[in-house]
Amino acid sequence: MTLMENSMDYRNVKGRIFNIQKYSVHDGPGVRTIVFLKGCRLRCRWCCNPESQEYKIQEMMVGGKVKTVGEDTTAGEVMDDVLKDMPYFRRSEGGLTLSGGECLCQPEFSEALLKIAKDYGISTAIESTAFASFDVISKILPHLDYYLMDIKHINSEKHKEFTTQPNELILENAKKIADYKGTKLIVRVPVIPTFNDTEAEIEEIAKFAVSLGTVDEIHLLPYHRMGQDKYKGLGREYKMGDIYTPSKEKMEKLKRVASRVGLKAQIGG
Repeated sequence: MTLMENSMDYRNVKGRIFNIQKYSVHDGPGVRTIVFLKGCRLRCRWCCNPESQEYKIQEMMVGGKVKTVGEDTTAGEVMDDVLKDMPYFRRSEGGLTLSGGECLCQPEFSEALLKIAKDYGISTAIESTAFASFDVISKILPHLDYYLMDIKHINSEKHKEFTTQPNELILENAKKIADYKGTKLIVRVPVIPTFNDTEAEIEEIAKFAVSLGTVDEIHLLPYHRMGQDKYKGLGREYKMGDIYTPSKEKMEKLKRVASRVGLKAQIGG
């Protein structure tokens, strides 16, 4: 069976995206192409892509003009665009990253994209909260090199207060993903003032990451307000308007906390 024949069924799988970003260096190793999928079950107060949360196609005001957010496509059409970046992937050991939203909300589409990418020898990664049945996650792991997993808080009550969802499923899935051979799990923490920016909270997350046994890397992602205007464009309230980006000194202090626990810590993705 030829490579194209092997991928043909996957090429026809339909999905919904809202952006394809080229030449990223913050979402996995090397230069990467990021495919942003629509839909997410969490509603994080600080989300910088609020247009990703609803699966439905929306209209958003951008620069005084109406922009349609969301496009129905096939895995084959998306990958035809991704494959144009193969020279950059080869030179930098980069590849494809799925983001969102939450790509696990479109599991068949995500699996198809990752499967086609692996058929072409492209490195694969997802940015994900792992808030889904492990049956869903287990189907994509064989096609996945890097799982960039958000772990936002260890306390489930506070997690629910700021994201609308508890975290027990997320933490349980982290243990299962960590045990899967062939996929590297990297823990990423969005550092949000008033939510999880104390040394004790970051230390607790770092210790949990170490307890997984196979995790050696943690990325601390400082809060920013770059998505604030999108809320206005969607006719929504932005509830973090009085929160500021953590200082460089604060982020360095939190980085040292995570490093002391035994992780390779970095600021940013």
